[in-house]
Amino acid sequence: MKIERFEDIQAWQEARVLVKMVYDNAKNSTSLGKDYRFKDQITAAAVSVMANISEGFSRRSNKEFIQFLFIAKASIAETQSHLYVALDQGYLNKEKFNMVYQQADKVARLVSNFLTYLLKHNKHN
Repeated sequence: MKIERFEDIQAWQEARVLVKMVYDNAKNSTSLGKDYRFKDQITAAAVSVMANISEGFSRRSNKEFIQFLFIAKASIAETQSHLYVALDQGYLNKEKFNMVYQQADKVARLVSNFLTYLLKHNKHN
């Protein structure tokens, strides 16, 4: 399948699912909802994944796209780290933590695979 828009990128699609999961958990956890600074950090990290994939794609050069995918990958790790804080503070139970963490891991694998592909095909950019 040819990728013509950032919305066609599977990693972006799955990152969107991750963002929804993070926001849903933030809305449904009273204690997390009251920790405004932390809520802002975890939602911003998740949104950053989506944003960097789309922004990198819009640059139209593999070299720049690769840079943005590395930033997206770092934002996934940040999101995963924040999930541990949410678990440790009792904002998420183990089941919800596992569901969101697994989604983040899925996104990380997709981004890594995309990076591998682009790095192999980035001879001239």
